[in-house]
Amino acid sequence: MLDTPLRIGLALGGGAFRGLAHIGVLEVLEENGVPIHMVAGTSMGAVVGGIYCTGMRMGLLEKYCYTLDEKNLIDMVIPHMGLIAGDRIELLIKTLTGDRTFDQLKIPFAAVATDIEKGEQVVLREGKVYEAVRASISIPGVFRPVRRQDRLLVDGGVVARVPTDAARDMGADLVISVDVGYHGGQNKCASMVDVLMQSFAVMEWCAIRERVNTSDVNIVPNLAHINMASVAQAEETIEIGRAEARRRMPEVLEAIHRKEAELYGPAQE
Repeated sequence: MLDTPLRIGLALGGGAFRGLAHIGVLEVLEENGVPIHMVAGTSMGAVVGGIYCTGMRMGLLEKYCYTLDEKNLIDMVIPHMGLIAGDRIELLIKTLTGDRTFDQLKIPFAAVATDIEKGEQVVLREGKVYEAVRASISIPGVFRPVRRQDRLLVDGGVVARVPTDAARDMGADLVISVDVGYHGGQNKCASMVDVLMQSFAVMEWCAIRERVNTSDVNIVPNLAHINMASVAQAEETIEIGRAEARRRMPEVLEAIHRKEAELYGPAQE
């Protein structure tokens, strides 16, 4: 493990099944001994981040992804607030996180959602992890929103596709972000769900282009050709995340050394 006094945070962004690239990034960070002291996740970033913070090895999660069929995760309902009830995927997340509460996690974690009625970001850090993650993945129009106390919660990508600020607020000295979302270009749509997901992705992209990413290193795997609505390309998606993280690792290590010098002074020979 890399010897550093820094508290390093990870901000994992949303991008539907393109978010499986987070698995590859996490594997490479572990390979290089980069310690992760806290994780903030939006949408699929919350799924992978929440599972990671339980202590599950990413290699095991990777193998599990190869057995998934998204058709088994879809429970269509008569449209009211969403096309998909989300009960099946909620059960899957509950299983993969071991039904843990936030205070039972090995690494501090935050799931970012949006209060759609108040137009506010909501950072969830209490209660059952699976419930918070389920709220964070609620793509408007696709998944039924989650009612939590007096809030109606949808996907965190409405306000924070990459939750860098949430990771900073958790106490991170240095933040590594991973952006797996849409970055322009043509994506073919063949179904109503495709149209809704692509519409949401374009909205996120238009919003994020106007913001300055405040992370210390932002890893952006090239996933433009990956179908965000299907898990069929899981192996390729994870490998792309792994390859991009390896390519950017010198920058990650340099950023760590630079931040150490900034906060603690130059290393003594």
